[in-house]
Amino acid sequence: MGAEAPTARPAPAARGLRGTRAAVAVSAAFGVTMIGVSLPTPLYALYSRELGFDGVVVTLVFSTYAVGVAAALVLFGPLSDQLGRRAILLPGLALAAASSAVFLIPHSLPALFAGRLLSGLSAGVFTGTATAMLVDLAPPGRKRHYSLAAASVNMLGVGLGPVVAGVLAEFAPAPLVVPYLVHLLLVLCAAVALRAVAEPRPRAAGPVRWRPQRMGVPPAARPAFVRAATGGVAGFAVLGLFTSVSPAFLSQVLGITDHVSGGLVVLALLGTSAAGQVASARLAERSAALVGTSALLVGVVLIGLSIAAVSLFLLLAGAVVAGVGQGMSFRAGLDAVSTAAPEERRGEVTSSFFLVLYGAISLPVIGVGVAAQARGLVWAGVLFTGAVALVAAVALVMLLRRGDETAS
Repeated sequence: MGAEAPTARPAPAARGLRGTRAAVAVSAAFGVTMIGVSLPTPLYALYSRELGFDGVVVTLVFSTYAVGVAAALVLFGPLSDQLGRRAILLPGLALAAASSAVFLIPHSLPALFAGRLLSGLSAGVFTGTATAMLVDLAPPGRKRHYSLAAASVNMLGVGLGPVVAGVLAEFAPAPLVVPYLVHLLLVLCAAVALRAVAEPRPRAAGPVRWRPQRMGVPPAARPAFVRAATGGVAGFAVLGLFTSVSPAFLSQVLGITDHVSGGLVVLALLGTSAAGQVASARLAERSAALVGTSALLVGVVLIGLSIAAVSLFLLLAGAVVAGVGQGMSFRAGLDAVSTAAPEERRGEVTSSFFLVLYGAISLPVIGVGVAAQARGLVWAGVLFTGAVALVAAVALVMLLRRGDETAS
């Protein structure tokens, strides 16, 4: 009898945390990264006084973040499918750490721009890859729940950043130093936790073929894309307003100068956005889109009234209502776009969707800064919220017309 052919041995399983503990570690790293995204929000007034720049520069510094996110989505989006999730997330944490380290450079406006760019890159790396990794870690039948958890961690992290920085700026020494040192420590802890997680998607065999993520929307998906993007633009424009201009409104118009209040107002919007995303899972896609867009419209109107009436109560009420609406409409829109896109082009279409939204989070805010410089913050805020309310109303009409067309 001839010698038996050697039996192929299966590749050894990756060592490390699995299941719920792995998901918690990835979520913690995701949250820490997103905290860094909004850490400077309550500190912009201090930077303005120290470096002598105006509100237009604040909005330009803020908007640099969107450039980093867009670059990361285009350049690094497809790589985790080839290299593995953890291999992409660890450099993402390094970018988050580099962002906080650059912010520690004293008396430097270029450092603020560089820090925001790096934080945008880190957020762009994490937004897609951490969500994909959490879905990979989900037990059977729980993938949608883990995807929702990722979206909630994203928003809550951004919402907690201004609170963390605000508390430290208010009660700790060196308000432009301590928040970033704390964030660096959190990033280090997150890196240790992430290193302990077993890789759920091993590196693909063969050479790595890097190419930028292609952008585009096929004709069949365009109606759903336009509807979702219209509501998404309104919602993300409100997010941009709160995470860049709201501290200035509190201090210059309402006379509230403590840093904690500015952080809590931002959390009111982003925390309820996370709740809105979770609530949207209990509704059909169209119902979630209608309820969310309606709430967003009402919330934006309340925010506009709060600016005109100089009312903190109306501002908080508007933030809560708009936050719930933004979360619901965004999640429903993302589901609609993903469903309408052909499977082989889904990554291309969803990446295009996010590029539109991150443009909306930055470009209108720059307009607010220019208008505030020319006519004052109250006038600019009322004009901005009126324009956003109009966009939200258009999105709502488009959704209602779609329902009428379906019914007929």
